[in-house]
Amino acid sequence: MDENSPVFAIAMAAELAEMHPQTLRQYDRLGLVVPGRTRGGSRRYSMRDIAQLREIARLGSEGVSLEGIRRVLDLENENAALRKRVSELETALADQLINRPGARVFAATTTGGVVPLRAGMRPQRNTQIVLWRPPR
Repeated sequence: MDENSPVFAIAMAAELAEMHPQTLRQYDRLGLVVPGRTRGGSRRYSMRDIAQLREIARLGSEGVSLEGIRRVLDLENENAALRKRVSELETALADQLINRPGARVFAATTTGGVVPLRAGMRPQRNTQIVLWRPPR
């Protein structure tokens, strides 16, 4: 089962998070944990939502305000999204390195572009003379 699949009704989610269902409704209204919805409008919570509810309870017991909790959750969610993106980019880079062996060396063009070079090759030299005049 995917941790993001919304499968738990509010009563089960409240039990798993060890909270009252009304607390979950309040957190939904405040935007702290926004569950998925069925076609009929019923809330459905995922395992990730349950974990966030538990984290809210932990932070609250340590004296963190709801606004502080919101900020912590936002940063954790952003961190998770960035980690996922880094993983995707690492996979794409690994695929490129496998599909294009030897194209790991790069050089800059005169216009600022980047061109791959095969290992052991040198970029073509540009021996043009450029006259620079400072603005007056």
